[in-house]
Amino acid sequence: MAEKRRFSRIIYRAPALLTQGSVHIATTVQDLSLHGILLSVIGEPRLDPHQPVYIEFPLPESDISIQMTANIVSLENSILHASIAYIDVESISHLKRLIELNVGDDALLHRELEHLTDLGDESDTPDSI
Repeated sequence: MAEKRRFSRIIYRAPALLTQGSVHIATTVQDLSLHGILLSVIGEPRLDPHQPVYIEFPLPESDISIQMTANIVSLENSILHASIAYIDVESISHLKRLIELNVGDDALLHRELEHLTDLGDESDTPDSI
């Protein structure tokens, strides 16, 4: 199967809090991109796959946390794939820097940032995240 991802994923492990309405779930970030996030969840959470979720996770050894609203792409075998629907300027700056430090290729990162403007034209499928 050909790789269709347009965004580099980095492996990143951090505790995260996922919220949907009155449901709060402690999760763990498994990997990240400028467009999506992969979380591991314990048990079978009662989430509405058609409603957005709020995700927040800290950066190590700092008071900084990255906050985003995301759409659930899939939830299978305790793994939740989500695409970022909204992220504030401060959080995207920190996410960009985190990815920049882990990708190690400035040109690749800048190409991916340019692709963010094209996302309104495509559907959010697991292959495009």
